[in-house]
Amino acid sequence: MSPEQETPAATPTETARIPDDALIIIPVRNTVLFPGAVIPITIGRPKSIAAAQQAVREQRPVGILLQRNAETDDPGPDELYRVCTVANLVRYVTAPDETHHLVCQGVQRARVLDFLPGTPFPTARVLHIPEPTTTSPEIEARFLNLQRQAIEAIQLLPQAPPELVAMFQNTTSPGALADLAASYMDIKPQDKQEILETVELALRMDRVSKHLAERLEVLRITNEIGQKTKAAFDERQREAILREQLATIQRQLGEGEGKAQEVAELNDAIAKAKMPPDAESHARKELRRYERMPEAAAEAGMVRTYLDWLIELPWSLPEEKPIDIAEARRILDHDHFGLEKIKARIIEYLAVRKLAPHGKAPILCFVGPPGVGKTSLGQSIARAMDRPFVRASLGGVHDEAEIRGHRRTYIGALPGNIIQGIKKAGTRNCVMMLDEIDKMGRGIQGDPSAAMLEVLDPEQNANFRDNYLGVPFDLSRVVFIATANMLDTIPGPLQDRMEIISLPGYTEDEKLEIARRYLVRRQLEANGLKPDQAEIDSEALRLIIKGYTREAGVRSLEREIGKIFRHAAVQIAEGSSTQVKVAAKDLTSILGAPRFEGEIALRTSVPGVATGLAWTPVGGDILFIEATRVPGKGGLILTGQLGDVMRESAQAALTLVKSRASQLGIDPAVFEKSDIHVHVPAGATPKDGPSAGVAMFTALASLLTNRTARHDTAMTGEISLRGMVLPVGGIKEKVVAAAAAGLKRVMLPARNRRDFDDIPQGARDRLEFIWLERIDEAIADALEPTRTPAAAAI
Repeated sequence: MSPEQETPAATPTETARIPDDALIIIPVRNTVLFPGAVIPITIGRPKSIAAAQQAVREQRPVGILLQRNAETDDPGPDELYRVCTVANLVRYVTAPDETHHLVCQGVQRARVLDFLPGTPFPTARVLHIPEPTTTSPEIEARFLNLQRQAIEAIQLLPQAPPELVAMFQNTTSPGALADLAASYMDIKPQDKQEILETVELALRMDRVSKHLAERLEVLRITNEIGQKTKAAFDERQREAILREQLATIQRQLGEGEGKAQEVAELNDAIAKAKMPPDAESHARKELRRYERMPEAAAEAGMVRTYLDWLIELPWSLPEEKPIDIAEARRILDHDHFGLEKIKARIIEYLAVRKLAPHGKAPILCFVGPPGVGKTSLGQSIARAMDRPFVRASLGGVHDEAEIRGHRRTYIGALPGNIIQGIKKAGTRNCVMMLDEIDKMGRGIQGDPSAAMLEVLDPEQNANFRDNYLGVPFDLSRVVFIATANMLDTIPGPLQDRMEIISLPGYTEDEKLEIARRYLVRRQLEANGLKPDQAEIDSEALRLIIKGYTREAGVRSLEREIGKIFRHAAVQIAEGSSTQVKVAAKDLTSILGAPRFEGEIALRTSVPGVATGLAWTPVGGDILFIEATRVPGKGGLILTGQLGDVMRESAQAALTLVKSRASQLGIDPAVFEKSDIHVHVPAGATPKDGPSAGVAMFTALASLLTNRTARHDTAMTGEISLRGMVLPVGGIKEKVVAAAAAGLKRVMLPARNRRDFDDIPQGARDRLEFIWLERIDEAIADALEPTRTPAAAAI
């Protein structure tokens, strides 16, 4: 019998005074307890828990009473039946998951007379109903019939314990037998409650016998169906044996050579596959096993699938096609604008492959923000090498078997993504793109990044062993190219096996050229338009880049261009226009108001605000450091969801300003009478890192000297308490973001000059670079001349 399930809740702690002649009532949803039965009950409602705990404390019996509607969470007196079973609480257990369990032993029937008011849980005065002891031939006959039915039902149940039969055989009381049978019967709770409320012995036994007869009929039919099913299964086994004997007789007579022909075809296919000796020997061994297997054997299909995989894999190396370097350069220039350093490195890679086709080439990994063309670069490399291109998406992969394959002992086992990709490409020297390699996870099934160590190691992948194949497969001729958005999540040993090539975000001019050359044409085709039907002028494209997108790549830009062409397609489809030309003034009616605007001058127009530079996984960005003073006792308040390192940078910046108060013309008393609040907007975004130290010092100096920071200048760099400006990372992405935001000057640590060559030429041409050795140099270049004396403002 299944225990009652209730909603867990908090347990009240109060103890109520219950009269001695009253009975604590525990309402239950779908459980009926009979006298003499012992059942477990799970309780969760606060009133039920309080009632059970008080009954245990006072060693009182309880009344187990069925509620009329199982969905009611707090049933009242009118929602409960009137006949319950008085029960003793044998055990009360609180499980580790804070659920409460009772073991109840039914004692006697009782009728609820009335419920007592003012108690924290249901309590009632009851009338105990004694068990009738009437004996007569009719009762004896009913007793024997009910006993026979119960024993027959138990014998029809699968895996019924023999002790249950002995329990019914040893029961001598007619009432106890009826209650015992009703307790074990699988019938509705309402039907059980009706039996519980039936005190008259003959009527109660008749009702139990009726329900038991119905259950017996169901059990007989179920047993008959099971026997027929077993007979049918035995018949199929017999048929399979006879068919195998028939096939043997036909082979003896030279008839029906179906399987022999299939084995011969597989044998020829193995010979044509040109496998290595070890793989061919293993394949022929499996073929001999398959030949001896009956066709009806379950393993025959698995072995046949395995042989198909071995045969269809491209074991032999095709003839190498010569690499045309000039054609490769033309393809790269045609497919991608800009990225000159990246293209030069790819040309070097292809030149080495041409001169040393059998050498061990490095594994390239393109790292950059989304939408800068990492995947399309891999496709261009495949075109330049004239090889098939196949892509394996690794994002979200958390099972080692996705890389190495499943063992053949499992039903539905398959090789890993690497072998599947090579089969799909149809050649062993394909170009395989391992997309989103930084987004592999780790689960209880293993670490896929550890499995990638063998795949991406040129010294080991010539003998790559997939768990499904069970034989080595040579991956040394596969050109692996990986892509990632960030390096932080790629394990160090895996990074060590790849050559990292960083792709910076595009500048505004580069985005404009990409839109003209590629995006406009692609969206015209996607929306069914011809070049003479729709056109976007250059100023409109530039305004889309500035006002409607803010990204390192060009995906959002392409979506905005698609919106414009869909607007044009509607006009042309309706016949209201034959040619649509979109200018900058038309964008507001099509795309709405610009979503981004030049807020730098507005934000930095008051003292205490400086423009910093930040690195994010999707490229660089600008951020504002805001500082203000309020009357106080010299405290420092930091807000904006700052990490520990950034908080320490703010502390260091304030200490540095205090140490230079006399040089900056700041009254030292200002620090004692004021609290300084530093806030970094976009408070919902977590921020951390030491690179905002220069910007924080500049914001504090601007506030306390009442000098406005220049609105065309952004800065980055870590500071030390000695006033040194220390190098930071992400210079390329930060500078590109500054150029995209329309800034004119950037202040960088002098020790980051080594990163200057990595900055795109377009960003270098648009920005003035100021290299900082010490923090004092930042004050002279970042702040406007003094407006009013510093000591005058609070």
